[in-house]
Amino acid sequence: MSINIGVDSIQEHLQAVCIESVAQLYGETFESSKVPVSDTRKEYEGDYTVVVFPFVKVAKKKPEDCAAELGALIKEKSPFVSDFNVVKGFLNLSIDQSFWFSKLKEINEDSDYGQHASTGETMLVEFASPNTNKPLHLGHIRNILLGWSVSKILKAAGNDVKNVQIVNDRGIAICRSMLAWQKFGNGETPESTGMKGDHFVGKYYVKFAQEFKKEYSDWQLSDQAEKTYQEKKKGEISKEDFFKEYKNNYFNDFSALGAEAKEMLIKWEDSDPEVRALWTKMNAWVLAGFEVTYESLKVDFDKLYFESDTYLLGKEIIEKGIEDKIFQQEDKRVLVDLENIGFGNKTIIKSDGTSTYTSQDIGTANLRYKDYGAKGMIYVVGDEQNSHFKSLFEIMRRLGAPYADGLHHLSYGMVDLPTGRMKSREGTVVDADDLIKETIGEARNNAKEHGELEGATEEEKEALYNKVGLGALKYFILKVNPQRRMVFNPAASVDMQGDTGPYIQNAYVRIQSILRKAVAEGVSLTFNYENLLPAEKDLIVLMNAYPSIILKAAKNYDPSEVAAFSYDLAKSYHKFYHDCSILRAETEDAKSFRIDLSKAVAKLLLHSMDLLGIEMMERM
Repeated sequence: MSINIGVDSIQEHLQAVCIESVAQLYGETFESSKVPVSDTRKEYEGDYTVVVFPFVKVAKKKPEDCAAELGALIKEKSPFVSDFNVVKGFLNLSIDQSFWFSKLKEINEDSDYGQHASTGETMLVEFASPNTNKPLHLGHIRNILLGWSVSKILKAAGNDVKNVQIVNDRGIAICRSMLAWQKFGNGETPESTGMKGDHFVGKYYVKFAQEFKKEYSDWQLSDQAEKTYQEKKKGEISKEDFFKEYKNNYFNDFSALGAEAKEMLIKWEDSDPEVRALWTKMNAWVLAGFEVTYESLKVDFDKLYFESDTYLLGKEIIEKGIEDKIFQQEDKRVLVDLENIGFGNKTIIKSDGTSTYTSQDIGTANLRYKDYGAKGMIYVVGDEQNSHFKSLFEIMRRLGAPYADGLHHLSYGMVDLPTGRMKSREGTVVDADDLIKETIGEARNNAKEHGELEGATEEEKEALYNKVGLGALKYFILKVNPQRRMVFNPAASVDMQGDTGPYIQNAYVRIQSILRKAVAEGVSLTFNYENLLPAEKDLIVLMNAYPSIILKAAKNYDPSEVAAFSYDLAKSYHKFYHDCSILRAETEDAKSFRIDLSKAVAKLLLHSMDLLGIEMMERM
C-alpha cells in the first residue's frame, strides 16, 4: 500500500536538474533516491544543499571540483538558482527571490494549498474502540486524537478516508459490570443519579472489583485456600506471594462472583432474553456517554462495528484456511505456525471451539473490505498489542487477503500523568471527561490571571476557554511521536510560551488583529517589494515545505510532523513580528507585502492546526 508522494516542489526541481546535469557532465544517470536535496545548515550561505560524494567516482574529480562544476551547470539550467557555493563535498544552492515571491502569491491564491490530488485509494482508520464496561480514559484520549488527526492528514494527502471503530461490547469484563449492577444497583439509572452513562456503568465495574477483592481476602483465610496452597506451591514461594499470583485462578476455580459472571456470559452467548435485555440497556447507557465525549473532542465515525456482531465472523475464513493447510486443527482447537516471525504456534480458535481476538479480527477486516473496498487499514492501538497485530498481519498475508499489504498497526506508547500510572479496576483511572474539564479549567485560570477578555460576555469567554483548553490538550498529546511513552501535564499544556497549542493559537490571533487593523486603514495588497529580509524569507521557506510535510506525516502516520511545522511557523512569525514593523513599516510596499505574508502564515496555521483537530479563534 503506497501513499501518493508526488509533489511539485523546489527540492524536486533541484533534484531533477541535478540528475540531468550529472548525466550531461559524467554520462551516468542516478536514481532520485541517491540524490537527496536537504535544507542548507544555518551557518552556511544557501537554501538547499546537494551532497556530491555519490558522483565523485564517475566524475573522477575531487569533491570540491565536482561540486563547483555541477553547481555551474545547475545554475545555468535552473531559472530559480541565483548562486551557489561549495563547502568540501557539499554544494549549497541559493534560490532567487523571484521564486519566493511567486510562492507567496501561490499560497495566498490557491484555496487548496496543502491539499494533494486524489490518489483514488480508500483508507480506513480504526480508533477509539473502547469496552462498554467503563468510561473513556487518558489512554483513550491519545488513541482518539491520533486516529482523528491521522485520518485528516491522510485526507489532505489525497486519500478517501473512512473512520471506524470496533466497540468491545461482549465478554467477561462486560458481564462483571452487568452482574454488579444487578446485585448492588437497586434499580438506579444514569437518569436517577444524574451520572453520565459510561461513568455510571464504570462505577459498577469498579464495584465488582471491590466486592471480588473482599471475597478473595476472605477466601485466603479458609481451609480451601490453605489446601490449595499446600497442593500448588508449598515450599516454593511464600503464602503471601502465592495469593498475589493466584487471583485469576481463584476467579475461575472458586469464586462465587466469578461463577456468576461466567454463567451470565454463557447465558449471553445462548441469547438468554433476560441477560440480553440487561446487556442492551447497559450498553446503551455507555454508548450514549461515549458520544458526549466524542462530541466534546469534536470527532466522529463513519461506521461502528460491534464485537457482538463480528466475533464469529472469522470462523468461515479459518475453515477454508484449514482446507488450504494454512492452519492446523487439533479437535476443536485451531493453530497456526508463526515460527517465521518468532511466535511459534498461535491459537486462533480455542480448544472449546470459541473465537479469539485473532479470529474476530480476521472476520472484521474482511467485512470492512466488503463495506469499503479499502486496501489500507490503519489500526490505532496501544503498543501492548504489537505481537497481536504482527501475528494478524502475517496470517492475512498467508490467507492472500487483497488488502494484506495495506494493514498497519499505528502503535503508540502509554500516557502517564505527573502523579503516575492508572488502574481501571481500582477506580484510579483518569477519566477522559474529567481531564478535558481540567485542561479547560487551566485555560480559564490562565486567562483570569492575565486579565484577558475584558468586555467579552460570559458565553464568549467560556467558548474561548473551551477552544484554548482543547487546543492545549490535543497539541500536547499530538506533538509527541506516537511510539514514545509520554507524560501529560495539564498545567504545562496551556502555557502561552513555548511548544504549546495556545502559543500557536496566539500567533494566529495576533495576525487576525493585524488584518482587522489593515482593513480599517484601507491598506492595499498591491506592492512592489524587492528585497526580502531574512525573517520574511524564513517564513516563505517554511510554508513552501508544507505540502511535503503533509505527505511525510501521512506516510509515517505521524501527526507530530504537522505539530512541529505549526510550532516552527508560529515561532518564526513571532520573531518576524518582533523584528519587522508591519502596519508601521518603512514603506507602503513593505507594509503591503508584510500584510500579504501575514495572511499566508495565518492560512497555513489554520490549516495545519485543523489537521490536528484544533480550532483557532479571532481573539484571545
